[in-house]
Amino acid sequence: MSANSRILFRLLGVILFMGAAAWAAVPFYSWFCRTTGYGGTTNVAEAGSDEVLDQTIEVRFDANVARGMPWKFRPVQNTMTLRIGETGLAFFEAENTSDRVVAGTAAYNVAPDTAGYYFDKIQCFCFTEQVLQPHEKVEMPVSFYVDPAITRDPDTDRIHSITLSYTFYETPLPDGRQAQAAPAPRPPVN
Repeated sequence: MSANSRILFRLLGVILFMGAAAWAAVPFYSWFCRTTGYGGTTNVAEAGSDEVLDQTIEVRFDANVARGMPWKFRPVQNTMTLRIGETGLAFFEAENTSDRVVAGTAAYNVAPDTAGYYFDKIQCFCFTEQVLQPHEKVEMPVSFYVDPAITRDPDTDRIHSITLSYTFYETPLPDGRQAQAAPAPRPPVN
């Protein structure tokens, strides 16, 4: 095998390795964030905490929509004070302001980032895609708790408030449905 052939095979190997690494980066990063709470990624829990402390924490709620998303989106209440380990239930309101069916998915995080590892969601509208009919308004719940271990971690033991933030992005409609315009209002009958 000539020197040029060996160089060509090595370059092809490097290209294949880089392509595989790029393909694996997104699922690996997602797994890493869920496992460590990095970037404010929260945990998912099957049930509430077994331990509830007398110490309280304030949870703030933030809601945003991506540019071009034809929804209004807001928290029903801006803050909630809970005992650490206590299960909280908060609601967010979404309204489709357009004349077509719109699907959306919520991305989320918590701040400060280090609190993400201790913020556990039990149930959340962000786990599934949401589809709103033209001008439909809905309230969507999120059930959560702050793990009492947050008080035993020297990096988080002084956190007294956490902000839970969501941003809705428009996504393709499920099942290949087409966006439909709302039916035109009927003229009055004389």
